[in-house]
Amino acid sequence: MISIIIPIYNQADKLEACLQSIEKQSYRSFEVIIVNDGSSDEVEDVFANFIKQDKVNNSYLFINQINKGAPAARNRGLREASGDFLFFCDADAILKPEALDTLLKALEARPEAAYAYSSFYWGRKFFKVGPVNEDRLKKAPAIHTMALIRLSDFPARAWDEGLKRFQDWDLWLAIYFERKKLGVFVDKPLFTVSPGGNISSWLPAFTYKLLPFLPRVKRYKQGIKIIKDKYGLLV
Repeated sequence: MISIIIPIYNQADKLEACLQSIEKQSYRSFEVIIVNDGSSDEVEDVFANFIKQDKVNNSYLFINQINKGAPAARNRGLREASGDFLFFCDADAILKPEALDTLLKALEARPEAAYAYSSFYWGRKFFKVGPVNEDRLKKAPAIHTMALIRLSDFPARAWDEGLKRFQDWDLWLAIYFERKKLGVFVDKPLFTVSPGGNISSWLPAFTYKLLPFLPRVKRYKQGIKIIKDKYGLLV
């Protein structure tokens, strides 16, 4: 079974579309755990209406907590998970119907892999991730949070709640250094993320070289340094 964990903070307007895309999955053995991280909008009402109006055949759990940040919300959901596989889904994402099934088949075909990940869309922009080997993993973030992970390979310390940026990159590095494992790439886009969330801070690659004085570029480079210092990687 797959445990789908959705941390959410003030994204009530996007939650229903996300949940509907989950209900349309061709793979049906899953549970959904939603962790409301102290939202001030109508997240709980949207969820309640979804449960009432849609024919829901799977297990859904809704948890409220005070605002602690996305890593803490993911860890809260993790403590309730009972699946053999974990899928941390952003509340502003819409999955293709074959997403879970495709990721699971890719992971089952590669027993040495700890997780399966794919390309995706951010709005209309296509992010073709490509295979990530050891060298690429150590250089910079590339893999989105929304990968299917074996519970048995998940890091013992879980998500680092002290990080403000690059929580996903930190997770894949933790799996590599703790479990000595990488993931398997699925060469197709399996979900779309709505602009406006964390990934909305994306800038074209040339910006980081030609405009180092921009505040967003400075924060990006500082975040990179924090992760590389944590794992003893060359900056």
